[in-house]
Amino acid sequence: MIIENLDLTQEIDVRTLIPIQRHELLLKVFKELPVMDSFTFINDHDPLPLYYEFRSIHGDVVGWEYLNKGGREWKVKVTRTEASVGKEFKDISTLIDLRKVEEQDWKHVVFHRYGMMEEGDTMELVAAIDPKPIHGIFVQKFDGKHTWHYTKNEPGEYVVHITKKAASGLGDDGYAVVNEFDVRPFSPTDRHEMFYKAFADLKPGEAFVFINDHDPKPLYYQMESESKEPFKWEYLEKGPDDWKVRVIKTIA
Repeated sequence: MIIENLDLTQEIDVRTLIPIQRHELLLKVFKELPVMDSFTFINDHDPLPLYYEFRSIHGDVVGWEYLNKGGREWKVKVTRTEASVGKEFKDISTLIDLRKVEEQDWKHVVFHRYGMMEEGDTMELVAAIDPKPIHGIFVQKFDGKHTWHYTKNEPGEYVVHITKKAASGLGDDGYAVVNEFDVRPFSPTDRHEMFYKAFADLKPGEAFVFINDHDPKPLYYQMESESKEPFKWEYLEKGPDDWKVRVIKTIA
C-alpha cells in the first residue's frame, strides 16, 4: 500500500498489514493531512496506542472518533484539528510522550510499540514523573537485551532512550498483544484459518487474543501436536457464553 495512491475519501483497511507497517502508513497519512481534513481506517484490534503515538509526535491536534468498536473491525475517524509541526526523528525511531497518556495505559502503550521495534531501534519516553515501573519490567524481562538511558532526569521532566539490543517482544507480562479478534460470527473452517493466520503473523514475544463461543481446547491440542514454534495458551475468560484466550508465540 503506497500513500500516494491512497484515496482518503475511502476507508483505509490496514488489517492486511503487519502491525509496524500499519503504524508507519497511518503516521505518514496523518503527517500529510491538511487541517480539518479526516481519514477513516479499519483495524482488527483497538488501535489506542497509535492515538497516543500521534499525539506524542504531533501534539494535541488529533481528533479521534471510534465509529465501531470490537471484534475484527475497529473503525476510527482521525481528524487534524489544528496545524502543527511534527517532531522529526534523528537518533530515535519513535516517541511516546507519557504526559499525554493515561497512567493506567502506560504499560500497554509502551510495550505494544516496543514489541514492533527492530533490533537497534530506540524509543524515546518523555514523562512528568520517573517511569520506574516501566524500567522495572524491562529489567525483569529483558535484562541484557536492551539499554535504558536517561537523557534528562529532572523533577517534572524525565526523558529516557530505550534501545532494543536483541529482537524480542514485550507486553504487560513479557509480550506485546498485536491482534484481537472475534471468531464467533464465522464458520468453523474460517475460524481455524483465522487462528492459524494470526499465529503465523506473530513474531516471538507477540500475542493475540481471540473470542470463541465454546471452549477451543481441541484447537490447543492440535497446536500442541503440530506447531513447530513454541507458544503459550492462556484463558482470560471461561464461558459459559464467551471464551477468551490469549495465545503468545514465546521466545525459544
